[in-house]
Amino acid sequence: MAKQARIVVDRDFKIAEVDPRIYGSFVEQLGRAVYDGLYQPGNPLSDEEGFRKDVIEMVRELNVPVIRYPGGNFVSGYRWEDGIGPLADRPKRLDLAWKSIETNEVGIHEFASWTKKAGADLMMAVNLGTRGIEEACALLEYCNHPGGTALSDLRSRHGRKEPFDIKMWCLGNEMDGDWQIGHKTMEEYGRLAAETARAMKMIDPSIELVSCGSSYRGMPTFPEWDAVTLEHTYDHADYISLHQYYDNEADDPADYLAKADDMDEYIRTVVAVCDYVKAKKRGRKTINLSFDEWNVWFHSKEQDDKLNKERPWQQAPPLLEDIYTFEDAVLVGEMLITLLNHADRVKVACLAQLVNVIAPVMTEKNGGKAWKQTIFYPFFHASAYGRGTALRAEVCCEKHDTSEHEDVTDIVSAAVYKEESKELTLFVVNRNIEEDVELTADLRGMGNCRLLEHIVLECGDRKCTNGPGQERVRPCNVSRSSADQGILQSLLRRMSWNVIRLKRES
Repeated sequence: MAKQARIVVDRDFKIAEVDPRIYGSFVEQLGRAVYDGLYQPGNPLSDEEGFRKDVIEMVRELNVPVIRYPGGNFVSGYRWEDGIGPLADRPKRLDLAWKSIETNEVGIHEFASWTKKAGADLMMAVNLGTRGIEEACALLEYCNHPGGTALSDLRSRHGRKEPFDIKMWCLGNEMDGDWQIGHKTMEEYGRLAAETARAMKMIDPSIELVSCGSSYRGMPTFPEWDAVTLEHTYDHADYISLHQYYDNEADDPADYLAKADDMDEYIRTVVAVCDYVKAKKRGRKTINLSFDEWNVWFHSKEQDDKLNKERPWQQAPPLLEDIYTFEDAVLVGEMLITLLNHADRVKVACLAQLVNVIAPVMTEKNGGKAWKQTIFYPFFHASAYGRGTALRAEVCCEKHDTSEHEDVTDIVSAAVYKEESKELTLFVVNRNIEEDVELTADLRGMGNCRLLEHIVLECGDRKCTNGPGQERVRPCNVSRSSADQGILQSLLRRMSWNVIRLKRES
């Protein structure tokens, strides 16, 4: 007999409007993300600028509203001036972050053109590792000032008269990490970020700035780093960043699927830190969260370590090319649910990354096919149906313990209601790896709802993967749900991602 679970959803129990930027992504000058990924001049699949049209089509399918660029660890040693001007004049540089050769064929002009084709806005990061205030201000002036200055006129001479008008800027990347070029102490980063932010907003008061939070929850300085640096940046920054990757190196699927609870606790802790700093400074502004790196990442680490040791300084080496399994897709679905359930404070989030590097979209080497990884589909569903008002989905179900977690609920869920179309979407993961769950959802607080469809991502083999021309893991519609007089009945298979769409009729 299947286990039982109950959800209550009421349209008056609002969390917040979902900011579309929660479905952002990230492209770093790393591995084959840019070169041999989104940019392949000479490929019959590429357009006149050298950008893969099939990759653009897949990114547009995901409807990604904002893309963070150019890093990541890469940005802490990046000279933005290398990526402007005639291609023949651009220098090749050593990228110390990833032990690669950077050709600078793609810079700010090219990437801004690509994001426009992909239907996204650009979220720019500045180098606060090897550089500082002057270089950040110069880049902002080059990008956003209308004209009449040396740098804005230089932009015009490079073919772009109108400003790029980039609205979101990251004040460095993971500056607490000793792997970061030019990493800082709390006080060093706090002072530098605050002064950089103050100067940048003198140039363009309309921009929004993201202060670097801890690199991940397990950092020994977390959450002190967040509190100390935010005391410096509070008056100038609008967001604080969070980064988190999960792995299943222990090959423990039950505990792996419990790790979304860690993400939930991480967000709650950072929110508490932000509100503490606000109270301490007697502030009126609320600092929101930019979860601008999140994903599963572990499959390729051993291979990457070997490649960097034995064959460093390659151009576009195959780094961080995780091939994702079905169970990875289920966890990614849980992480999306977690972000939606914190829509009141998480306003921006970036799936890291977008093409080839720990990515939902892959291309074969040397110009072959583009294809969709297993994690493509939960992100696609959330982006397509998770826009509107996030509602509290009160869950009552059995719990289980895992090797590292206690009181893990069998299911996790988020609810989003779109007033214009009267559509309610329930995102539900059954993270019990052994048993199906019979779900009863009380939707009487929504009025009478008609079932539109029940989409699932299921697989009997948790290690199943996709590949070029082989989508073994892909969604399908099932007939396991029914709705009548405000009550939804559904069967959720073990270890499954479920999207249940309904339409409110009264």
